[in-house]
Amino acid sequence: MDFSLLFCVLGLAFILEGLPYFLFAEKMPSVLKMLMEQPPSSLRKIGVGAILIGLLLVYFGRSI
Repeated sequence: MDFSLLFCVLGLAFILEGLPYFLFAEKMPSVLKMLMEQPPSSLRKIGVGAILIGLLLVYFGRSI
């Protein structure tokens, strides 16, 4: 297993997760409050969509 690739991917995930909080710090509390008010089924749909997009990006990235 290529641990350097694993650490690069995890680092990139942390960067992407942190960007909204850094760039839109003033708006994030209202966004998080809005997400808390969503039913679990909607959050699951968002999660599945994000997973599928991530899988497609990995697939296309590995095929280049």
